[in-house]
Amino acid sequence: MAVGRYQQTTARPSLIVTGPAAAGKTTALLHVGRACHLAHARTSHRPHRPSDRQVPVAYVLVPPGATAKTLAAEFARYLGIPITARMTQTQITESVCHTYNQTGIRLVLIDEIHRVTPRTTTGAETADLIKDLTERIAATFVYAGIDVTNTPLFTGVRGAQLAGTASLIECGPLPARLGNTHPFTDTITDLEPALDLEQHRPGTLPRHATYLHQRTAGRIGSLTRLIRQAATTAIHNGTERITKQALDAIRLDHHAETTHPPRNPAPNRQSAH
Repeated sequence: MAVGRYQQTTARPSLIVTGPAAAGKTTALLHVGRACHLAHARTSHRPHRPSDRQVPVAYVLVPPGATAKTLAAEFARYLGIPITARMTQTQITESVCHTYNQTGIRLVLIDEIHRVTPRTTTGAETADLIKDLTERIAATFVYAGIDVTNTPLFTGVRGAQLAGTASLIECGPLPARLGNTHPFTDTITDLEPALDLEQHRPGTLPRHATYLHQRTAGRIGSLTRLIRQAATTAIHNGTERITKQALDAIRLDHHAETTHPPRNPAPNRQSAH
């Protein structure tokens, strides 16, 4: 990030987070953003005026069928930059670059990047916009998407320009055990404190690590959806705790359900969102 902050005129170093669906790419992306935001909060001074407030992280979701103009508008929307229907893509981009640099954006997270397909004229223009933004915004860009290294966005002439500045991080299912460590259990342990359920006992979810790994096949996306839905249900029904029975009652995504269904599924199961 330090290199990206001060490098001028050329595309700055970036990261690509890639992997199959439900592998935890968005979770990883948001975790990085949160860590950056907290680090900034610890080291920055309280602004004297609201206009001096610094925003270290931006998160942009690529919309389906994105054009250069609609993607530029998404960048604007994140910071509440006013735009009108009459504004051109160039005008929106100018406003975005100016405001992002003025507010001190240091990290730009772009999710669902696989939706950009440079093989079409529209997709090529969108890819060119992204390259333009990486050169004009003094921040590190992190892209996340499904198997993006095999998509046209990172192959061919345009792809080589983006891929040539990026480091690759591959997300995949977490193993239950890796040497003397237990990555999946450690992840559950890290997730549990965020539940904030009054009757939930710390350590409950890690004790069900084997079951949770079987249910989710180690996929972080499936795991977070399962836990989130169980927590939501616990709040709504007033129990304020998560049990194995409650987890059994939740229907996961199609991939998890067809490859690793619960051994004792409960009737009237709820879908995880």
